[in-house]
Amino acid sequence: MSENNQKQIFHWADQIAEKVIREKGDKESYTVASGITPSGVVHFGNFREVITVDLVARALMQRGKKVHFIYSWDDYDTFRKVPANMPKQEELKELLFQPIVDVPDPFEEYSSYAEHNEKVFERDLPRVGITYVDFIYQNKKYRAGDYNENIIHIMDNKDKVGEILQQFRTSELDEDWAPLLTYCQHCNRDRISITNYDKETKTITYKCELCGFEGKEDLKTSKRLKLPWRIDWPMRWSYEGVDFEPGGRDHSSAGGSRDTASIIIKEIFNKDAPVYAAYDNIGIKGFNGKISSSKGNVITLKEILDVYEPEMVRWIFASYKPNAAFDLAFDLDVLKNYEDFDRMERTVYGLEQVKDEKRANAKRIYELSQLNADGKIPEVMPFQPSFRHLCNILQINDFDIGKAKKYYEAEIKNERDERRFNERAERAVFWIKNHAPEDFKFIINKEKRTDIELSDVEAKFVSALRNELSQNWDSYQTDKELQNKIGNMVTEFGLTPDIYKKLYQILINRDLGPKLAGFIRSIGREKILNLL
Repeated sequence: MSENNQKQIFHWADQIAEKVIREKGDKESYTVASGITPSGVVHFGNFREVITVDLVARALMQRGKKVHFIYSWDDYDTFRKVPANMPKQEELKELLFQPIVDVPDPFEEYSSYAEHNEKVFERDLPRVGITYVDFIYQNKKYRAGDYNENIIHIMDNKDKVGEILQQFRTSELDEDWAPLLTYCQHCNRDRISITNYDKETKTITYKCELCGFEGKEDLKTSKRLKLPWRIDWPMRWSYEGVDFEPGGRDHSSAGGSRDTASIIIKEIFNKDAPVYAAYDNIGIKGFNGKISSSKGNVITLKEILDVYEPEMVRWIFASYKPNAAFDLAFDLDVLKNYEDFDRMERTVYGLEQVKDEKRANAKRIYELSQLNADGKIPEVMPFQPSFRHLCNILQINDFDIGKAKKYYEAEIKNERDERRFNERAERAVFWIKNHAPEDFKFIINKEKRTDIELSDVEAKFVSALRNELSQNWDSYQTDKELQNKIGNMVTEFGLTPDIYKKLYQILINRDLGPKLAGFIRSIGREKILNLL
């Protein structure tokens, strides 16, 4: 079995890629799709769909296939609710039920509310290696009349579409129901009732429920038409020739939009539905409630990248199957996540002893975590500055990354190591200042403390420790060696563990701090001798 074939058994993205090839035929190129309505800030939960598609796309590309990755901005959807985190609340409420693309940007940065939410998200995707996306703006497609033929086909088959939808409803569709909406010519809102459809002229008449306007639209030429979601989705599958598109848990339940869309594309458009994967919600540890754009409860991709390196963000998603829910941490578990990532990386390079299958699995996840689409990994393992230790070094050096870097100079071997250090250091600074618990933070005393009450024995111990470090600093090559020496001295002087609290007070005005021996070595001989 070739190495490429071996990969298939190890990762869910490879399994989906193989399913796409099997069900859609062994084609030269495949279309994979994702999308969202930019009704509010595009958050980290939305990113799960994008990265799921990206990982499957990479699995296809790494099998020698071409991939067309389309991302649809449903910016022609109606503006239904003002998110709680948006400015100009009252002004935005006056614009409800208009197309999102026609709502002005409340931040006054872009041409519309929709574009503001779109561009912020688009700007961050390349940072995690997603650079080959074809963004489609649905307002342009609808207003250009690109879907008009499909809309006419749907209206001509209105009764059949209604029968499909009725299979999953508990109440009857209204008699005047129609599988189509239009924005009112007078008030530009979609609260309308279609009163008639003329099959011969392909014309609808409607009445606006909000302003009372009565109008007509020629379906052959109209630029104001819009299909409801359950019908719009399969129509675009057919139009774009989509081979794979995942969906959230809310779309994936029995009788949900995925089920109806699959029947509509088959019975109305005579095509098969794309290969599908349901993905579950993700959350933020300690964050109450579901992440929601409409409620304003959001964490963005940028905010995640403020704490986690780009490869780590990819690694987190590649490590979970799409249907597995998980929470991402901003608290002390950030340290554990960095340690887990580094351990996985060492496993890939053979520095952690594990079974061959586990190493192969780690290697595949690591390949999918790379920013480059081909998944090629560095020949030499990148430099791994411990995130926990780096946090200490940065605080010792008053968050001066340049000064902290000198501590690691001998270990930074190439450009990749340089990037790893800078990215990790920037994130360590951000995490300490914005998310770390207060008892994790410290400031090295600028001057020696003269106000700490020490017994005679304690004072002699501190003096003896200072002399030991002054004379034998270079002899301690590891933290363990120094920790053993300090522990032996505490025993020799007959002191209790309370002496450690006083040492931390001498160093950082706190009763607790980082592990003492490593902390002393990190602070450096000159500063330590001065403080002691």
